[in-house]
Amino acid sequence: MQKLFINIKELLQIRTNPIDKVSGDAMAILPKIDNAFLLIKDDIIEDFGTMANCPKLENTEVIDATGKVILPTWVDSHTHIVYAGNRIQEFVDRINGLSYEEIANRGGGILNSAKKLNETSEDEIYKQSKLRLEEVMLQGTGAVEIKSGYGLTIDGELKMLRVIKRLKENYSLPIKATFLGAHAFPIEYKENHAAYIDVIINEMLPKIAAENLADYIDAFLETGYFSVDETVKIMEAGRKYGLIPKIHVNQFTAIEGIKACVEQGALSVDHLEIVTDEDIEVLKNSNTMPVALPSCSYFISIPYTPARKMIKAGLPLALATDFNPGTTPSGNMNFVVATACIKMKMTPEEAINAATINGAYAMGISKTHGSITKGKKANIIVTKPLTSYYQLPYEFGNNLIEKVMIDGEFIS
Repeated sequence: MQKLFINIKELLQIRTNPIDKVSGDAMAILPKIDNAFLLIKDDIIEDFGTMANCPKLENTEVIDATGKVILPTWVDSHTHIVYAGNRIQEFVDRINGLSYEEIANRGGGILNSAKKLNETSEDEIYKQSKLRLEEVMLQGTGAVEIKSGYGLTIDGELKMLRVIKRLKENYSLPIKATFLGAHAFPIEYKENHAAYIDVIINEMLPKIAAENLADYIDAFLETGYFSVDETVKIMEAGRKYGLIPKIHVNQFTAIEGIKACVEQGALSVDHLEIVTDEDIEVLKNSNTMPVALPSCSYFISIPYTPARKMIKAGLPLALATDFNPGTTPSGNMNFVVATACIKMKMTPEEAINAATINGAYAMGISKTHGSITKGKKANIIVTKPLTSYYQLPYEFGNNLIEKVMIDGEFIS
């Protein structure tokens, strides 16, 4: 069955010639067609153009999009959607003055989530996680990466990755699984890092590979967590099983972690609240996508990724939510795009590029998602009537989405 959208006020992110990503000055260019049509056949984008060239078709559902904007669904390339319970008390602790590090040192943070996850059944974790996934889909997310990392035991990590696998099997949007056993050191390994890294490399990885549970490998490369050398060992081990690195780095400190990630062929480096001139030079001419997580900065009051400096230097940038129970309990990409504009001074064009085509690159799916291109998957957002697409970040607290289509079918 074909669907033909007509009278579209603005059709955004149209790419006649497919591209993988946009960088530097090109991020400010968001190709669009005013007064457009869009033809969907089954689950694929078949055609688009101006209404003057709109085809007359039989056996086609015609949808009038007068006054509305259509754009690709958001691509969220960094989340921790699979978890158990919440960390509401830590939210209050931060209000009362405790820092992220202080909360972690008291047994909170990642270790708190690990304790809850290991005490919760796989079925219950799946039930909680599917609700979060359905919520972000309704908010316009049409592709999502999900990390493990709240198990920190062999059984716990496998349990998380199996939940992600079940989500992949039961939902039609692209889901990528990332193994993040190196999220934190369990208490029993706090003074023996080498022993836990041995568990990750020689016990967790073979079992994950045997069940084909992960696409990528990750580590929290940060002062007080995993050092550069430790992370390199983990990246090298992951690559032996075909797992490409996607690494947490430079959230609080810059310790030459980005250099190590680029040398290891990381698909993305994520967080980057602290970025040095040396980091920027390393990222230039690399194939590694920098990923900013502005709603994390908003929630725990840390610096924002220096987007203007990075884009001026010619770098690409992607945006993602970091949806997790401790530092970003929201998967709303609309808020991420708005926050990038408001706090990081990205233009709406840059932010939408970062949340669509560049997000797709950071997930490894830019051949099929992230733009309105013939032959790509029909994953689109249809807005309510708008003055212009600038209204999306401008009205940061309002839901301006009318419908979301995944694989050619409306989910809302």
